[in-house]
Amino acid sequence: MITSRDNEKLKLVRKLHERRWRDKLGLFFVEGEDAVAAATAEPVELLVAGENVDAALLAEVGTAAHPPRVIGVYRRADLPAAAARPVTLALFGVADPGNVGTLVRAADGFGAAVALSAGCADPTGPKALRASAGSIWRVPLLQGDHVSVLTREHGNRVALVAHGGVPLAEVDLRGEVVFLLGAERTGLPAEVERDVEARIPIDGAESLNVAAAGSIALYEWRRQNPSL
Repeated sequence: MITSRDNEKLKLVRKLHERRWRDKLGLFFVEGEDAVAAATAEPVELLVAGENVDAALLAEVGTAAHPPRVIGVYRRADLPAAAARPVTLALFGVADPGNVGTLVRAADGFGAAVALSAGCADPTGPKALRASAGSIWRVPLLQGDHVSVLTREHGNRVALVAHGGVPLAEVDLRGEVVFLLGAERTGLPAEVERDVEARIPIDGAESLNVAAAGSIALYEWRRQNPSL
């Protein structure tokens, strides 16, 4: 039973709160019984309140609103390998972890991959993981050089924009498609090559949250590709 906050396993979880340590160690942690149950790999460490760690100490290293009963530490290498899919969300500078996690969850629902450029939030960070609700284990994540290769060579490149562009429902999305999404404040970088710009017509609000826009785009792609 772990009864000291100086225990090395608890220190590890504290380190993994920070992206630089997740990058350095190739590890991340998930909180809660549902999150651990969703994992498709064996944990490096499994801390269970009242079984192998004092519940109050486990609560101290958690990040969720409610103290977790269990925290599991996993290897990034055990997540799905980078792989192309018929539809991909390519994110550029999407720095909000909640949006990244929500888009991973949407990608899971529609059989998509997710590509993340530099400047995107870490999909294995605590907030992103909560938003993805276990989908991180089923969605291929492409990063670094994969993003530039993907946007050059794989399918129709459809940039989602808040203003201007063709209404999304009028864009031919049959076959392989890469949806390009930028940060909500700055939008998609001008240098990112695209084949068409598309908007989602709305009334009232000035624009949609990037996670909502990506989810709607995936739904429209599925509508046009029922057999893929």
